[in-house]
Amino acid sequence: MADLYLKALTSERRALWAECRLKGLAKDTAQRQRIVEIDALLAAHKAKQGGAKPGA
Repeated sequence: MADLYLKALTSERRALWAECRLKGLAKDTAQRQRIVEIDALLAAHKAKQGGAKPGA
């Protein structure tokens, strides 16, 4: 079964990263700070799952 929380975070991160690259945004912008927050959330979520994908 798909992990919708993981998919949503990953999708948001990709969209923000694309926006940052297109606009050439600096590290102190809200978008870049949100990417850092999402990275932390993703790491915490993966650690909570045991680091392995289900079914692998």
